[in-house]
Amino acid sequence: MDGTHLSPQAHTRLQEELAWRSGPRRQEISLWIERAREHGDIRENADYDAAKNEQGHNEARVRHLEHLLRNAVIVEGTADDVVAPGVVVSLLVGGDDEPIEYLVGSIEERHDTYDVLSVSSPLGQAILGVAVGAEVTYEIASRSGTRTMTAEVVEIRAL
Repeated sequence: MDGTHLSPQAHTRLQEELAWRSGPRRQEISLWIERAREHGDIRENADYDAAKNEQGHNEARVRHLEHLLRNAVIVEGTADDVVAPGVVVSLLVGGDDEPIEYLVGSIEERHDTYDVLSVSSPLGQAILGVAVGAEVTYEIASRSGTRTMTAEVVEIRAL
């Protein structure tokens, strides 16, 4: 799967975050650095160090957001007959009796109701393209080595 799969809502939220971090947040940090410089020697100035550290974190997030948005694939989350990014899937994992619901997509989705199942995770990769009723196996790392797990797709629906 090429690109980061995002819902239209997540794409808009990330664009807004990028605009904030590139504009108002950069200005806030710049003022913070300027005020910290006024306190004297910057070699022993904790406020200056904190401001520069925050500037680094902000700029890293800006670069990350720019990359995500440049390579984003917008998915509408229409429930087809198979698991795809943007759908909600109910799974019985490892023989559990109660299904677990996930939003399939990018971790950048950050949904209030559903945990996000990344399409790059072992389970996410195993269920992509399968239909309701399918049972898949996938491997996870554990302290004692690699462990094989199973999951059954119980339901697929649109977000």
